[in-house]
Amino acid sequence: MILFENSIVVLAYSPATDIVEIKYPDLHGYLLPEIKHTIRNMVQVIKNYDVKRVLLDSTRTHVSVSDEESREVATFLATELAKTRVERVARLKSASDRVEKLAVANMGVIKLSGSIPFLLENFTTKEEAMAWLTGIPKLETL
Repeated sequence: MILFENSIVVLAYSPATDIVEIKYPDLHGYLLPEIKHTIRNMVQVIKNYDVKRVLLDSTRTHVSVSDEESREVATFLATELAKTRVERVARLKSASDRVEKLAVANMGVIKLSGSIPFLLENFTTKEEAMAWLTGIPKLETL
């Protein structure tokens, strides 16, 4: 079910798994104020539904801002999510090498800060991410 939607993001929630799926927004300079406002709204919805697991889909994210601006958005998102009861955040990797390098650097800064109370991991496939989020190991095909 859709919990929140605007021109920047859609929060799709699955009550059965308690996972909210968010397509990570494109980062363009003119959108940064609206992205921060959207993050605040998203976090309020996550609090209201007491969501414990988040899947951030960055597979199609485009970034046209500086590294510092990208880091600021990622840090702001992590700081806001830290105000919820989220336990795990899985991020689907971007197909873009530049976006992925930037995201990995941002995740490193966020993890080193020690200020996030949730687990944060990067995944190549949605299946791997969902298995980690739910704690159910992926069954290997024979």
